[in-house]
Amino acid sequence: MNNNQCNPCLPPLVNHSGNDELFAGRCILVNGPVIVGAGPSGLAVAAGLKQQGVPFIMLERAKCIASLWQNRTYDRLKLHLPKQFCELPYFPFPKEFPAYPTKYQFIDYLESYAEHFEIKPRFNESVQSAKYDETCGLWRIKTVVKGDNSVIEYICKWLVAATGENAEKVVPVFEGLQDFGGDVMHACDYKSGEEFDGKRVLVVGCGNSGMEVSLDLCHHNASPSMVVRSSVHVLPREILGKSTFELGVAMMKWLPIWLVDKILVSIARLILGNLEKYGIKRPSLGPFQLKNITGKTPVLDIGTLQKIRSGQIKVVPGIKKFFRGGVELVNGKILEIDSVILATGYCSNVPSWLKESDFFTGDGFPKSPFPNGWKGKAGLYAVGFTRRGLSGASFDAIRVAQDIGQIWKQDLLKQKKNQGVSFSCCHGRSSCKSHF
Repeated sequence: MNNNQCNPCLPPLVNHSGNDELFAGRCILVNGPVIVGAGPSGLAVAAGLKQQGVPFIMLERAKCIASLWQNRTYDRLKLHLPKQFCELPYFPFPKEFPAYPTKYQFIDYLESYAEHFEIKPRFNESVQSAKYDETCGLWRIKTVVKGDNSVIEYICKWLVAATGENAEKVVPVFEGLQDFGGDVMHACDYKSGEEFDGKRVLVVGCGNSGMEVSLDLCHHNASPSMVVRSSVHVLPREILGKSTFELGVAMMKWLPIWLVDKILVSIARLILGNLEKYGIKRPSLGPFQLKNITGKTPVLDIGTLQKIRSGQIKVVPGIKKFFRGGVELVNGKILEIDSVILATGYCSNVPSWLKESDFFTGDGFPKSPFPNGWKGKAGLYAVGFTRRGLSGASFDAIRVAQDIGQIWKQDLLKQKKNQGVSFSCCHGRSSCKSHF
C-alpha cells in the first residue's frame, strides 16, 4: 500500500446526518488504531504499540497530555497510593521520587513517558462522533479542531476509547443555588485555599477530594463545613509505616476479600476511633468489596480527621436548599456561608461521542466488569474504565496493545503477500490521505 491507496471497500464519504451531501472536511485513513485521549490510559496503550512498531494516531481535545492532572487538580494533591501502584508499563518512576509523588512530579513523569516513547498526540482535536461503518468494516471518527473549527474524519480498523472515568465534572442540581449570590466552583477549578482566607466555605462531598479540599482550606485560615450525605469508608493512609492499600493487596493473596475488609475496618477503628459521633458513617460493605462493586474509593486520611475532631472542619448532613448568603440543611439547620465548592466527582463522557451501545453502558463504562471490559466487537477497545485506578488502566493497556499488535502483524503479512495489487482511494478524492 502506498500513500495514495486506501481500503477498496470504502464507500463515498458522506455526511451521516441523513442526507447525501459529501463530507466537507479532510479524511485520513489510519494504518493502525486511533486512540481517543492522551491521559495516562492512552499513553500506556501508545507505549505498548510503539514497542511493537504499530502506527497509530492519538487524539486529545486539550492542548497538553494528562489535562485532568495539569488543569483540573488542586495544588496540594499527591498520589493517594504508593508510586509502585501508579507507574505506567515499561517505564518506572525515578528512584528519587518520594513514596507519594506530588501532582507536579507525576506530570513530569508522564511528560518524560511521552518523550521516551516518542508519543505525539494531535492536540486541540475534540472527537464529535465515532461510528462503526458496517458497509466497509471500519471506524469513522469525526473531530473538530479548536481554533479554526475545521473538521477531520479519521478512518481506521481499531478504535481505543481512553478518555477514562473522569472526563467530565459532575454538577448536581440544588434548589436555590442560582440565588445564592456567593462564589460557586467545582473542585476541578479549585487550586488553593489562599483565595478563601477568612471565608465560610461549604464543601459538598466527602470523598478524597472533599476531604483534602477541606483540609487545605483550614491551612489557609478558612472555615469549612463539609457535607457528608452518605456513608463513606475512611482508612488511615498507612498502618505501622506500611501503605494500607499495599497491606490489603498483600492479604488478598491469602485471604478472602470479605475477611481482608473486616481486618482493615477493625484496624481503622482502633487507629481512627469511632467516626459516627462526628457524622461519618461506614457502609455495610467493606472498602475493597465496595470499590470492586461500585467503584467508590475509600478515603485515605492525611490529616482531615484531626481537623474534624478539633472542630476546625464541621461535618454537616445533606442540603435541602440554598438561599442568598446561606444554605438550609436537611435537618433544618441554617448555615451562613460565603462560598461553595462542589467536590461532587466526575463521570465518563463516552456516551456523548461513541455511537455504540453493545459494549458500553449508558453511563460510559464497559458492560463487562474487570478484567473482561477491555475488548469489544469490531476492533473497539477500552482503557481506563476499570475503577481500579492507574494499576487497572495499565493492566488493560498492556492487553489492548498486545491484541492490536498481533492482529496488525498478521494483516501486514497478508499485505506483503498481495503486493502489486493496487486500489483507488475514496473515489479519487484528493482530500483523503493515508497515515503510516
